[in-house]
Amino acid sequence: MNASTLDPVLLIGGAGRVGSRAARSLRSMHPELPIAIAGRDLGKARQLASEVGHASAVAVDLERADLGLDGSAAFSAVVVLLKDDSLNALQFAQAHGVPYVAISDYAFDIGPEVAMAIARPTASPVLLLGHFLGGIAVLATLHAVRDLQRVDNIEMAAIFSPADIGGPTAQADMARVAGIAPHPLMLVDGHWVWAAGAEAQRTFTDIDGMTLQGQAYPLLDVVSLAAVTDAMSVRIDAAMREDEEASPGHRLIIDVAGVGRCGESQRTRWVIEDSDFHQGMSGMGLALAIERLLGLDGGKPVAPGLHHPETILDPESVMNRLKEWGVRFHSY
Repeated sequence: MNASTLDPVLLIGGAGRVGSRAARSLRSMHPELPIAIAGRDLGKARQLASEVGHASAVAVDLERADLGLDGSAAFSAVVVLLKDDSLNALQFAQAHGVPYVAISDYAFDIGPEVAMAIARPTASPVLLLGHFLGGIAVLATLHAVRDLQRVDNIEMAAIFSPADIGGPTAQADMARVAGIAPHPLMLVDGHWVWAAGAEAQRTFTDIDGMTLQGQAYPLLDVVSLAAVTDAMSVRIDAAMREDEEASPGHRLIIDVAGVGRCGESQRTRWVIEDSDFHQGMSGMGLALAIERLLGLDGGKPVAPGLHHPETILDPESVMNRLKEWGVRFHSY
């Protein structure tokens, strides 16, 4: 599909730190793709639109079914980078038959979206992207287990530096999760549990030998990886480093255990790092997902239905793209 013939991709919350990186990634990948940026601060959205080029700033009202837009407004995709409690953006995308992407929904959030996608299965593609790093963590893990004939255990550890926790929107969402979230969801020995207390904590060793205390987080990576790999145990934890001068102080560690092609037990550790880790890589993951949904990668546009990143993106292709962009992904 030719990007120049498409209606703009609407990024709601697109002026934030992840949204701005997604916009810049899309512009780098597809110079002719029109982009519409909607943000709480319209001035900031206009500034970003001017910087990325071939883009516009729009005002969106999530309290209205029409999003407060002119009736003639048309978009090729609707992407929501903040929590939309009304789900008006999803209904808008379904009414217009265009892809919808939600990047701020956790494992406990998705019931209403799943129900709406099931109720209107032919309306539009609905991509649930409440995964770490915009789906990159799941795809990197699938790359890591590609040579195993059986996957037994997956443990992911997201390590942050204090400077990489996101802007006001991300911090508000973290506060929302802290206030209303149930216990984190994980798969333990073949059983789904909402972990509490010590079970939700995990002590692990970073690649530099430092011992860190992780807290399980209710991200969709757990359900995606459990479904695709048939692993018996899957969890993802987050930990914060206090030594801001450590370089790099932010990374994703993926520990996998299983059985190799020749029947031998295997345990491997993979690490993914980048100088702009959480925000930048989340923007990259989102940009790659939008590209795939619209068929801008040379394939057909994604058909209507309910999707996760691993159902529309090829792990090997994504990892190759990331390496070309300077992301470091290696085994230990």
